[in-house]
Amino acid sequence: MAIERLDTATLEALCGVLGDTGGGLTGSEIGGLLRQCQIDDVAPGITKRHRLYEALAARQQRDGVANNVLAFVQAAMHPARYVGKSQLFAERQAGLNPVLSLAGLGIDDHGQVIAAQRAHTASEAEARAGRLRAELVRRQVHADVLKACRAELLEENYFHAVLEATKSVAEKVRQLSGLTLDGSELVDEAFGMRDRDRRSRTPILALNTLRSISEQSEQRGMMHMMKGIFAVFRNPTAHELKARWAVDEQEALDLLTMVSVVHRRLEGAVRVPGGGR
Repeated sequence: MAIERLDTATLEALCGVLGDTGGGLTGSEIGGLLRQCQIDDVAPGITKRHRLYEALAARQQRDGVANNVLAFVQAAMHPARYVGKSQLFAERQAGLNPVLSLAGLGIDDHGQVIAAQRAHTASEAEARAGRLRAELVRRQVHADVLKACRAELLEENYFHAVLEATKSVAEKVRQLSGLTLDGSELVDEAFGMRDRDRRSRTPILALNTLRSISEQSEQRGMMHMMKGIFAVFRNPTAHELKARWAVDEQEALDLLTMVSVVHRRLEGAVRVPGGGR
């Protein structure tokens, strides 16, 4: 299907994101991707964003459509390029989507160009991307938090963004522990160092060596944090109507940042041999 040409301003802005001095593609990456997409590198000696613009503008002019330009964008956003660099993918996606929305397009989580509702002004495009998501990216919130609630963030749906993010914590604990429980029961079974009769037990997951009192205290503290997140945010959002449980932007930022802390700590969790007994 032929995709109409991007106007000059949109193409320049797109190249500004991908050719950004700080977070954009390197010069060698630009050259390699242009070759891969069979686009002539017409001005290799100039600055990255201008080099990229000259190459893509020339190809678009030659084709009369934007298909090969967008093929380049997809190649640049291919998930394989971001293994171990999910934060970079999120930052570039956040930069590209407001620009592409002006052409009725967007980049999904698989790096694919998709149709999207067209924005007509710069402010509308920025609002579409969402202030909340942009601030979370700036804070370098864990990629699993963004992934868990990306659709809700793009709509600035704070209520369901909170719900999906808190659910992501439980899902990660289940994946790490092999348990099928949920909520506080899941946390107690996975990380608890005492059983219901207050007798000592070996947890299934440990966040540290648990050798000292302070390390054991840290484990219990993270347990309380996870259980608190479920009690304060997940349970009300799961059982209350949206209109009756308002979540504003600042509260969503605070909660999602807290969930990010938990996700980072869970990355260091290890299975304990013989745990659960």
